Amino acid sequence: MTRPDMALFLAMTAGGSPASWLLSIAEVLARFGPCASAGVMLWAGIRRRDERGYLLALLCMAAVASLVAHALASALGYPRPFMLGLAPSHMPHGGSDGLPSTHATVMGLVAFGMLVRRPLRPFGATAMFLALATGWARIRVGVHFPLDVVAGLGLAAALLTGFLALQWQLRIRLGAQAVIPQAPPAPSSAIAPSHREEPLP
Repeated sequence: MTRPDMALFLAMTAGGSPASWLLSIAEVLARFGPCASAGVMLWAGIRRRDERGYLLALLCMAAVASLVAHALASALGYPRPFMLGLAPSHMPHGGSDGLPSTHATVMGLVAFGMLVRRPLRPFGATAMFLALATGWARIRVGVHFPLDVVAGLGLAAALLTGFLALQWQLRIRLGAQAVIPQAPPAPSSAIAPSHREEPLP
């Protein structure tokens, strides 16, 4: 199978005789990068209590993103590098299809989701660093092509855009329902009492 990112993958992967220290770093990131990203999200919720509702919604969206990425990868059917014999897999991994990367999709969605909120941007920057580092690591250990990671980040951006658009529409509708139209003032039915002239004695 010919892929446009084949040369880049061969330059980035560890191959058959990797540098042990660099491969060790890649293996740790490939395994525990998502846990670190979840930790950043948890820390953001602890530090920014006013953003907890948004973070909870973002967490639900990340779960949806995982399902979408898995379904799309199964539909497209692009195998992983080690399945094609291009490089050994330096970590245990199943034989599921790899385009787009589910790790990149979920971690990218969390990072993008925090970057678009001003109070959460410092946490989002850390989460984005972890997403990119984990993407590099999973290429390094031979379980993803570079295009898999890029596609995952692109899918994350598309899903987040849809999520924010839906949130905006709901906010508009709820705001419109909260505005109760004021009824016009009712015409006064009180009639001033007439002064009847008393007959003169």
